[in-house]
Amino acid sequence: MNLKISGHHVEVTPALREFVINKLERVLRHFDQVISAEVILTVDKSKEKSKGQVASVTLNLKGKDIFAESCDENMYAAIDLLIDKLDRKVMERKERLQDHGREALKHQNPPEAEPLQ
Repeated sequence: MNLKISGHHVEVTPALREFVINKLERVLRHFDQVISAEVILTVDKSKEKSKGQVASVTLNLKGKDIFAESCDENMYAAIDLLIDKLDRKVMERKERLQDHGREALKHQNPPEAEPLQ
């Protein structure tokens, strides 16, 4: 998996980078078809948002991209919330791939035959 971690108005320290990598391993444990991930950590100082630390990620999966974003006053808490959202979205994607929205034929009841006239 290719991983790109960047910061906007914040320096990505080795400790912060290691924290993100350790958290992303949880997602990879559930779903192994991740091609690449791009994590963007931002400090937003605008007045309209009360929570200034923003973490967002875009996962490139086989056939689909998944985006998640979270905000908090602490960057580490924002990353935790982000990974929770991302994990839920990845699990939903995995269930859709395995389920296909229908029941297997061997588990369905056979249709009752109508009497011939």
